[in-house]
Amino acid sequence: MLRHWGERLIEGVLFLAAFSAVAVTVAIVAILVYESAAFFEHVSVIDFLTDTQWTIMFSDKHFGVLPLLAGTVTTTAVALLVAVPVGTVTAIYLSEFAGYRTREIVKPTLELLAGIPTVVFGYFALVMVTPALQWFMPDLPGFNMLGPGLVMGIMIIPYVSSVAEDAMRAVPMHMREGSYAMGATRLQTALKVVAPAATSGIVAAYILGISRAVGETMVVAVAAGQQPNFTFDPRESGATITAFIVQVALGDLPHGSLEYQSIFAVGLVLVLLTLVFNVLGHLVRKRFREAY
Repeated sequence: MLRHWGERLIEGVLFLAAFSAVAVTVAIVAILVYESAAFFEHVSVIDFLTDTQWTIMFSDKHFGVLPLLAGTVTTTAVALLVAVPVGTVTAIYLSEFAGYRTREIVKPTLELLAGIPTVVFGYFALVMVTPALQWFMPDLPGFNMLGPGLVMGIMIIPYVSSVAEDAMRAVPMHMREGSYAMGATRLQTALKVVAPAATSGIVAAYILGISRAVGETMVVAVAAGQQPNFTFDPRESGATITAFIVQVALGDLPHGSLEYQSIFAVGLVLVLLTLVFNVLGHLVRKRFREAY
């Protein structure tokens, strides 16, 4: 009887832990929807989604989210151009070519990047990467989206490489041995056998990297500028959704004002954007998932 009640207690604790995660997520979405509803009572949804100006701090106020979306998409795209190829190549090397000792040294060292505070990455982009880029592009302004995007790419390499490498190592050894028996090289086996078999895990790594880049705050807030600019040119300055939220949240705007409520509206857009990426990733993983 005592053992029975002990198992019931453990089951209840585990249920509460799982339920709390779901409850927190639902609460966050509910707050965003509630505050956003008050915002959209004064601002048209059509204007919010189509206006190319975001000037809520000016006398001539415009509430078009497109400049913030453009900044978010641009910095994320630059980051992915760095993280996806470098992370994938690193995962292939660690999974298929590196020896045990090398893997045990390189992988933990690479994952240390994930533990560095993002504000450090932000100042690294501002005082190191941007001046270095200005050697090649003299007209590059001090605040731009290219430098932070590159640094964000470096920052999310561990997320991409670690998850992708775990997916590749999960591929059964007999598939590799069959490829070797057919005369394939290690590189051919890695690219034509292991990588396709681990597609679902590799896609999950990419989606994790995208979500991490979209939600990044301090790097873009420090080094990309905080002036919303509707452009997809990474050489220009711009503001992302997260940088705008930081800018307003640290200001002295009165609680309940239209400007203050705007952070919940753009926060809801950010949640929906992340949700779209995760749903697409789930569909792709479901489509290409292999069971061994």
